[in-house]
Amino acid sequence: MKKNILSLLAVATAMSMPLVSTAVQADTFTGNINAASKYILRGITNSPEDDNAALQGGFDYALDNGLYVGYWGSSLGYSDPGKSNGFENDFYGGYNGSIGDFHYGVGVVQYAYVNISNSNGIEGYGSVGYGPVTFGAKTLLKDVVWGNKGDTFWTLDYSAALPKDFKFGTTIGYYTYKNSGTYIASTPEKNAFRYADINLSHPIGKTGANVSMHYIIGGKDRNGTKQKNAIFFNLGYNFDI
Repeated sequence: MKKNILSLLAVATAMSMPLVSTAVQADTFTGNINAASKYILRGITNSPEDDNAALQGGFDYALDNGLYVGYWGSSLGYSDPGKSNGFENDFYGGYNGSIGDFHYGVGVVQYAYVNISNSNGIEGYGSVGYGPVTFGAKTLLKDVVWGNKGDTFWTLDYSAALPKDFKFGTTIGYYTYKNSGTYIASTPEKNAFRYADINLSHPIGKTGANVSMHYIIGGKDRNGTKQKNAIFFNLGYNFDI
């Protein structure tokens, strides 16, 4: 089960990085901190570890030419036997640009885990979009316990502003799998709908903090196991450094 859990990477990882326009603008250095009632990674919900709250945070440095680097980390509710709970570290970098309402991006993310063996992996990713709609893909570039080299995670994102400062968002995730690798002998499910995340968020006054509620519609993991639906909450704060 933990092999499947680890294949679901952070809600706030590379695909949620803000797009940077190619127009001339100042370099930016920003940070974020987030408390999640559950850390549900790419829709895997059929595990006791999903009931653990998580403290998460990171930073992003974006140049005015569209290049960026960043870091994001999260506490985890599981680890290797006999060790304290693990921790996820994501290091990423790439390029984002836009032409009018059309936007695009490419990059790479390195995942480094504490107290979880054979899990450090790397994914290449890209995205294209128009206005509030973004289509993206992440491909695993090496075998790890949570996936095989060549596994690709496809996403379709949409967001919209609502009255009273509410914001609606949704992400649909779909996986195509490589059958076998160093740590995963075989994969019954070659491709499958993974999950849908339907969320609603709202700022907390003028504090700079934001609260959101997420409803997860579960799909299937690589073994064909149907995931249950779930609800979780986030409390986040973004700031300039």
